[in-house]
Amino acid sequence: MKIEHVAIWVKDLEKMKNFYETYFQVSTSAKYHNKKKEFESYFLTFDDSARLEIMRKSGIDKASSTEHLGWAHIAISLGDRELVDQMTDRLKNDGYSLVNGPRVTGDGYYESVIEDPEGNLIELTV
Repeated sequence: MKIEHVAIWVKDLEKMKNFYETYFQVSTSAKYHNKKKEFESYFLTFDDSARLEIMRKSGIDKASSTEHLGWAHIAISLGDRELVDQMTDRLKNDGYSLVNGPRVTGDGYYESVIEDPEGNLIELTV
């Protein structure tokens, strides 16, 4: 078994697509658009074939009356510490918020955590 893909709701579909294309060299599917449901999505494929689906739907960004637990972050392995440092600096210099790192975590990972354009956490790791 393997995870086929993970999905995330976004407010600005094109901005998020451009972010992942620019920094993580994903290949992008054609946009899927269901006019009746006011739903649009892209599948973003990483080099190792892992896929992230970014989705937008009319009304999805309205505050929910109930809180819920969900995904905490997505971790993207860059291969080595130097690449983590370089990507962290690049994103920071381009105006993205650095949450923490680069650092060695208590469980031995070398990582930094940044926010994507919509505040979702991306863990950059070896």
